[in-house]
Amino acid sequence: MEEIYIPQERSKMLRQKPGMLKKLGELCSCKISLEEPNCIRIEGDGYGEFTARGVIQAYGRGFGMRIAELLLKDGYYFSSISMRDITGNKNRIRNMKSRLIGSDGKAKRYMESVSGAMIAVYGDTVSFIGSSEAIEEAEAAARTIMKGSSHRLAYTKMEASHRKHRS
Repeated sequence: MEEIYIPQERSKMLRQKPGMLKKLGELCSCKISLEEPNCIRIEGDGYGEFTARGVIQAYGRGFGMRIAELLLKDGYYFSSISMRDITGNKNRIRNMKSRLIGSDGKAKRYMESVSGAMIAVYGDTVSFIGSSEAIEEAEAAARTIMKGSSHRLAYTKMEASHRKHRS
């Protein structure tokens, strides 16, 4: 048995659509229930619990359930970076989030299109779903932006890494 805590806002969304957890439970061959306000309990075999946990963590970090369920397929991975680990300053975190998303989501969309990874900026984290190479490329760009470097430098590094992985 495994218990996972997700943000209350995200668990509230799950309460409104109980079929999502039931479907995930069927896909992972486990029983998944929403317990306390933000606790999700998973019961099943080790592999089923492990895969369900990854999907729920991705959902809790801001991905929609359809995208999070990609983690059930081979070749898809999840990664997350805590902005608090980089800085504890709330104003700086707000600035990082703004820079990662860009005006009208332009920066985020560009990083997703070049790397092939899906990106979610939620709470104090930036998270990624994709192949290991795609995540590596997107993470490098995100870290460059979070450190305060220009978007141009971040994109140049990401594009170079992308060319290296694809050749």
